[in-house]
Amino acid sequence: MENLMEKIISLCKRRGFVFSSSEIYGGIQGFYDFGSLGVEMKNNIKRLWWQKVVQERDDVVGLDSAIIQNPNIWKASGHVERFFDLLTECKSCHKRFRADHLVEELKNSGKLDEVGLYTEKEMKDITKVIEKIKCPECEGKLIPPRQFNLMFKTFVGPVEDESTKTYLRPETAQGIFVNFKNVLETQRKKIPFGIAQIGKAFRNEITPKNFLFRTREFEQMELEFFVKPGEDEKWFEYWVKERMRWYVEVLKIRKENLRIKVHTKEELAHYAKACVDIEYKFPFGWGEIEGIANRTDFDLKQHQKFSGQNLEYFDEKENKNYIPYVIEPSCGVERIFLALMCEAYQEIKGGRTKTTKPTKEVEVLLKLDKKVAPVKVAVLPLLKSKKELVEKAKEIYQTLKPHFVCQYDEVGSIGRRYRRQDEIGTPYCVTVDFDTLKDSTVTIRDRDTMEQERVKIEELIKILKEKFENV
Repeated sequence: MENLMEKIISLCKRRGFVFSSSEIYGGIQGFYDFGSLGVEMKNNIKRLWWQKVVQERDDVVGLDSAIIQNPNIWKASGHVERFFDLLTECKSCHKRFRADHLVEELKNSGKLDEVGLYTEKEMKDITKVIEKIKCPECEGKLIPPRQFNLMFKTFVGPVEDESTKTYLRPETAQGIFVNFKNVLETQRKKIPFGIAQIGKAFRNEITPKNFLFRTREFEQMELEFFVKPGEDEKWFEYWVKERMRWYVEVLKIRKENLRIKVHTKEELAHYAKACVDIEYKFPFGWGEIEGIANRTDFDLKQHQKFSGQNLEYFDEKENKNYIPYVIEPSCGVERIFLALMCEAYQEIKGGRTKTTKPTKEVEVLLKLDKKVAPVKVAVLPLLKSKKELVEKAKEIYQTLKPHFVCQYDEVGSIGRRYRRQDEIGTPYCVTVDFDTLKDSTVTIRDRDTMEQERVKIEELIKILKEKFENV
């Protein structure tokens, strides 16, 4: 669909899903605020992940670690020394770019040959590539790339010096590793077992872009699954299949819009034995929504070394100690949110609502899965001008609120209100009309089929619950 990203960004702002952060002050790049619909949808995504990864399993427990931690954690993990991107800058306009993104864009556009790069070896050397290309903004000369650490610095306490310097966490994983022994002892778990958490992470991205895809503040859903060395490859394959299944079977993302990208040896992080990305086909191209890595025993070994604490696991069956390997599925809430919006967005030319005459307008339908949709049920009186209908509709709305996330809407024609609910993905609308006053029945309208079902008010909650359970 042409200009799909622009349409989704417009919808998000117009209907209260996502706003630019600090908008009345001109905004701040790479940060977003989630409105009333956006926060409900995000909570649904997180709830579905937690249910599948933690609640339904006996071998995974939860954790919520602090955002600011002892700075030695980031020295042990390698973030202080190695967590950087390559930054280049134009000598003329002084615009800054991520060097690898410039090279990737050239590669995707087929323009690499134009800068005289023919060998695989040369293509991997970003510095050589940057020397031969021009600034995409003004065609000026780019300076050689330099390292730019992505962590946000901050200080703890009233004095700002090296002794009080620390960082906002760039990932949630390290909070799990440093609590490995605490969880092991308090929850009496045996390997294999996992620790999961959902939380904010912060990265000072050089060039945030593509709306929610690359931001400076985001939420991660991470699992660290501890396994016996030698069984790591088996568990790695297990979690790749398990996580792919979640996207298809739970979130209902079409298989053709998902793919698994295997990292080459050159692409692997310093701690990884193997890694794959689950990618979604966004309007701007394929992009990672989840990474699954075999982190080996790197993290626990590093924290044992730097802290001086014993982080070994005692295997009672084998009567020996060892440091477990770790399999890490890690995904971004905002990226999944964006993928689901892209997946669900549809346009119907001329409209499809039976209560209105065909027009030249384009009706937007957000065909979100029922489990993800921010609003589950909308209650609509047929006419705002009829006091009896409004009172009855409000009474029904109050009875539904304890059971579902609901909206009440009485403004505009009934057809326009149906379209508003279609645009935000509401699966069902309950309409209160004149027959309601006669026989205590209401109409349930299905978002996807537009079929209308007449039901007794006393059975309404039961019937709606059945509709949401049968998904």
